Amino acid sequence: MGTDDFQDPAVALAELRARLEAGRVKLGLNQIQLTRRARLGRTTVRKALSKTAPAPTAQTVGALARALRLDLHPLLGLLAAATGPAAMPIRGPSSLDAGSVQGKPIADWDPHDLEVHPAVDLPPRPGHGSGSDDGSGHGWRAVLPRYVRRSHDEELADIVNAAARGQSRMAVLVGSSSTGKTRACWEAVQPLASSGWRLWHPFDPTRAEAALADLERVGPCTVVWLNEAQHYFGANSGLGERIAAALHALLIDPVREPVLVLGTLWREYATEYTALPDPRTEDPYPQVRELLAGRLITLPDNFDMAATAGAKAFAAAGDRQLAHALKHMGEGRLAQFLAGAPELLGRYETASPSARALLHVAMDARRLGVGLHLPLGFLEHAASVS
Repeated sequence: MGTDDFQDPAVALAELRARLEAGRVKLGLNQIQLTRRARLGRTTVRKALSKTAPAPTAQTVGALARALRLDLHPLLGLLAAATGPAAMPIRGPSSLDAGSVQGKPIADWDPHDLEVHPAVDLPPRPGHGSGSDDGSGHGWRAVLPRYVRRSHDEELADIVNAAARGQSRMAVLVGSSSTGKTRACWEAVQPLASSGWRLWHPFDPTRAEAALADLERVGPCTVVWLNEAQHYFGANSGLGERIAAALHALLIDPVREPVLVLGTLWREYATEYTALPDPRTEDPYPQVRELLAGRLITLPDNFDMAATAGAKAFAAAGDRQLAHALKHMGEGRLAQFLAGAPELLGRYETASPSARALLHVAMDARRLGVGLHLPLGFLEHAASVS
């Protein structure tokens, strides 16, 4: 029976309490143990399960659901049926003081502040001025193209769904530069936003220092965002190993579950951290290697035929960024064109006169049909006479 079948508020509230009580019994917890596990007050727990007390708050239901490893969504549906939609929002884990909660609601983040690459600029439409404005008053950097799902997205979705059901999980996306790792993580966490999940991106004063200082303060329903995870795991003076140990402790802590740790790594870093050490030398990454075991998801460099077909469908439906990228990309490297072009343009615009002269020579050579591998002597001579 779904939550929509409970039209009577009293019946919906009774069903909510029955499910919470069934979860308590299944885990063999008494109310005192449940109080400790949910990090709630004894009176709060007693009233939440009492047949005569007012309905609990959404924050209380969320804390109990996490402690009992119950799916939060149907419980919130029952609560809404019992008290009205105003009881639904959860603005972070109630088990922690507001001042100690890490991160902010997922919906409050701009993906570019989480290092999702700005997408390629567009050529202007005739009569529409610059292609850098979509007419909304925001520049092109505020606009992302439609997201094309690939096989790794399904693996990541399974992990996110497990977190939504109350189980702490971690995944690190591994791939070459500009292959869509960070964007995939951003799209994956969107279903958690409506359930009140927060996202914490440790970066100040340095990424490693911020993570080590505050990982112990991460509460339930938090995404820990470790983009470019080499800044954390590869930190000097043993910081990387300590961060890995702290993440392991977070993931196995039943009081703070569920949490979701998401990271990205270039292939060379993943290889470095997971390689077995020479037994004759000191092992530099034992904690990191243990943490990453079974938690890596590899992204392909290129879009396969199915993904390219999906991009073409979005382009045909009006996505001009994808249409532009499909027209100019090479060998299925759609993500690289979308994300890499703005970076390359930025490097060109800020290059020194000598560096720009070298770039002009390389560009001219490519236009004239010269191959990708240009001899250094050729570049030096051509730049000196240009």
